[in-house]
Amino acid sequence: MDFKEDNTYLTVKDYSVSGETFQLLRDENFDLLKTHPQPALENLGRYYESDDYISHTDGKRSLFEKLYHAVKQKALRDKISLVQRFKPSKGELLDIGAGTGDFLVVAKNHHWNITGIEPSEKARGIASLKSVPFTGSIQDVPSHSKDVITMWHVLEHVPDVRTHIAELKRILKEDGVVFIAVPNFNSHDAKYYGSYWAAYDVPRHLWHFSKMAIKKLFAEEDMELMNILPMKFDSFYVSLLSEKYKTGKMNFFNGFWRGLVSNTKAGKNMEYSSHIYVIKNAKNQNKAI
Repeated sequence: MDFKEDNTYLTVKDYSVSGETFQLLRDENFDLLKTHPQPALENLGRYYESDDYISHTDGKRSLFEKLYHAVKQKALRDKISLVQRFKPSKGELLDIGAGTGDFLVVAKNHHWNITGIEPSEKARGIASLKSVPFTGSIQDVPSHSKDVITMWHVLEHVPDVRTHIAELKRILKEDGVVFIAVPNFNSHDAKYYGSYWAAYDVPRHLWHFSKMAIKKLFAEEDMELMNILPMKFDSFYVSLLSEKYKTGKMNFFNGFWRGLVSNTKAGKNMEYSSHIYVIKNAKNQNKAI
């Protein structure tokens, strides 16, 4: 991948923690953005030190957090239904970036053998109270051992995305399935809000994906797409946060309207705020995009 500082796509501020400014560099061949500069690994943790980082807490302090967790329950049911649609035989499921473990609890209740990976000690502690088992890192997972691997809004946080995808290939069974959910910077809400778009979330999001980027990156490991599915709620959630970053307040009407407009436009061009990518080993692929 070729990222040049003279090919800056956008300059974006970290609105939720540090207030620092970063550039988004673009590789046009992959249609992929990279946050620049990327924090050193030993410094990344401090950018997650906020009570407002909802995925690492079960907090329900504000109306926004209560709404988030209410919608989250439906999203969890939809995710396990999706997984079982593509892998009805069940088996070994690994959730990378498991957060507070809610998805794995649902998967366990649907008779999957579950394991999580989560770098946040705080989130792991909450998940452990729900009897969620963890392994240390992806390198600790045996080769060809997982029927399903899920990463719900996690790939954008991975420092070395190519090495990580190679590890996904290594640990997946030959007939296994990978589910990747990431934001889409080609969506209407991304283009409308520009540098205020909350899903850029720099520098926690180190990478920013398009459909082309996901397809090409996984093709390097001889893996192909089975399907691309919309995450329609994300346009509303991201637009509400973007309104806060842009205007200084949570404007529910404007956020809801912009999310609705984004989903309506995406119904025509298939560029939703976030997508779920369903990926298999190429030789097991029956229906390529």
